[in-house]
Amino acid sequence: MPQSMPSHPVLREPKIQAILAQEYGRMSDAEFARRKDALGQVLAKHGCDAVLLCGEQRVGSGVHWITGWATTTEAIVLFQPGQQQQMWVEHYNHLPNARRMAIGVDVHWAERKGPARAVEELKKRAAKRVGFIGVLSWSKMRALAEAFDLVDLNGDYAWLRMRKSDEEIEWMRIGAALSDLGIEALAQEARPGMTERELGALVESAYQPLGGATTIHFIGINDMANPTQCVPPQYHSTRRLKRGDMMFVEFTAAFWDASGQVLRSFTVDAEPTPLFRDLYATAEAAFAAMTGVLRAGVPVQEIVDASSLIEAAGFSTYDDILHGFGGGYWAPVLGSKSRPAGPVPDMKLEANMTVVVQPNVITRDEKAGVQMGEMVRITPTGFERMHHAPRGFRRIGA
Repeated sequence: MPQSMPSHPVLREPKIQAILAQEYGRMSDAEFARRKDALGQVLAKHGCDAVLLCGEQRVGSGVHWITGWATTTEAIVLFQPGQQQQMWVEHYNHLPNARRMAIGVDVHWAERKGPARAVEELKKRAAKRVGFIGVLSWSKMRALAEAFDLVDLNGDYAWLRMRKSDEEIEWMRIGAALSDLGIEALAQEARPGMTERELGALVESAYQPLGGATTIHFIGINDMANPTQCVPPQYHSTRRLKRGDMMFVEFTAAFWDASGQVLRSFTVDAEPTPLFRDLYATAEAAFAAMTGVLRAGVPVQEIVDASSLIEAAGFSTYDDILHGFGGGYWAPVLGSKSRPAGPVPDMKLEANMTVVVQPNVITRDEKAGVQMGEMVRITPTGFERMHHAPRGFRRIGA
């Protein structure tokens, strides 16, 4: 553990410090047993003999979810209830680390043969109907489809990830706390003259010593007197902060795949102009209205309806106003009435879902906007905050 623990209430908890002190962050055996049981029920529902969980080029969260090893170049996991888990990994030099982290899993080299070794093992087991979760390139997918009756279980996997266990919620508090550290580093140390690149480095330095990793840190700078953009960009530029700017950010730091997401806005050594004051006040009001209807059992259309005060104030949105989160970007993905995110799904929220509420209020000419929001946990009667980063249109750079 680092010698100096940040002054964040979550990170000071002894149980959280014990998790951070592990050689590699790993869920409990009981949590992995829960996941295997849930996955077994999905296989039974679809009449599948087994399932392959695949990842390629660091994409495919199911591999980590079921084994504790995060996909690097390529990984294919064979899961069959009651049988030893098998995993094939590329590259050869990744095997020692994979074997150390994927406890209770037989880890093999894939021999640069794609899914061939998994196909051989499934045929030994006389598997016919095989589920698939994750991503693989087309040629590898074709090889699997030619060998088996392949069943796409990605939708079922999404539902397994959308509803969190209590242990997963506890880990996501770590991701939220690390994301908060990035916000606070920016609030305390950002100064006029710093570039977006330097600001990004500042953010990462706050949580990397604790084992945190960057999923995103979007940082946008806008001149309040002459605004030109309504959402922060995904990549950092050489643009420098100056007095009279505003800065809006969206951060997701993760502890393994347990992440937070927090969105905030700042002024730079100046008071907000009337336009940005109104934009931010509308975002705060929308956040309050949307979170005011959150609870297990609420139809998600009610959340969209609650955001209508944005349009009533003469503004619109650009980003999604709410989405499921944690181990992926999950349903429901909602837009406002003036900027829909596709059809509103016919679904209700459930307890222990984690969602990000983020009313990114913008001008209709798309030249100005603010960010305000954060990940919350749905409860039977409402919601619980996962983040501690202060809200408000904060001023930096004095």
